[in-house]
Amino acid sequence: MKTFEKNFLSYPKDFQNWYLKKKEIHENNKIPYFYEREIWWCAIGLNVGFEQDGKNFNFERPIVVLKKFNEYILWAIPLTSKQKVGKYYYAFNFRNTSNIAILSQLRLISSKRLLRKIGTIPERDFLEIKNIIKNLL
Repeated sequence: MKTFEKNFLSYPKDFQNWYLKKKEIHENNKIPYFYEREIWWCAIGLNVGFEQDGKNFNFERPIVVLKKFNEYILWAIPLTSKQKVGKYYYAFNFRNTSNIAILSQLRLISSKRLLRKIGTIPERDFLEIKNIIKNLL
């Protein structure tokens, strides 16, 4: 195993606090109104291995709503501000800030995880992300 992987996998994670936050999210009965193309702060959590983690008190990170199945579940693509290149990443600008969609981390989530709406991704970028995801499948 590479040194980076050993160090990364041994990095301590605060799963106990994430569990408490996750329980709080689950017990919350508020269901936000959301639509495809929107960017939200999302309580994505503290995850295993190389899965993208959330940050701060709410274990949050921005996501793009790729697909709304109903008012309760959606496909989310996590975003990062760290520059990454390759076929599993898509770079776009939003509010004069560079964002990277981490396409390989597409996941199904509950809308209860959505915390605060940030805005809406430009339609051209959204359509490009959808096309790339289709081609990855």
